[in-house]
Amino acid sequence: MSNLRMPQSSFGLTFQTGASILDYEIHEERGYALGVAGRKVEVALQALKDFDAVGGEGDRAQLVKAAAKAVWHYFIQREACGIRNQRPAIEHYAMPREVLARLGAS
Repeated sequence: MSNLRMPQSSFGLTFQTGASILDYEIHEERGYALGVAGRKVEVALQALKDFDAVGGEGDRAQLVKAAAKAVWHYFIQREACGIRNQRPAIEHYAMPREVLARLGAS
């Protein structure tokens, strides 16, 4: 007598329903939005670093405000993705205390 078994795949059996397809698309969109928000943080923080490096003319306070706004949006998007611990992001982007203080963080 031979053993019979169902065909196996590395992904297991998955059934696509309207809800599972929608869930996948929502997760995909959240990930994309998180990436966009992360790039905005990079740009805003780089503008602040460039200003400080050159000692440029202009309103530094506006750059800090823009960086804080980008970081705030990024944190909101991370939380929407279920990521509650912001410490790794703060360290990864080397977010200045000055920017975080505008968010009420320390």
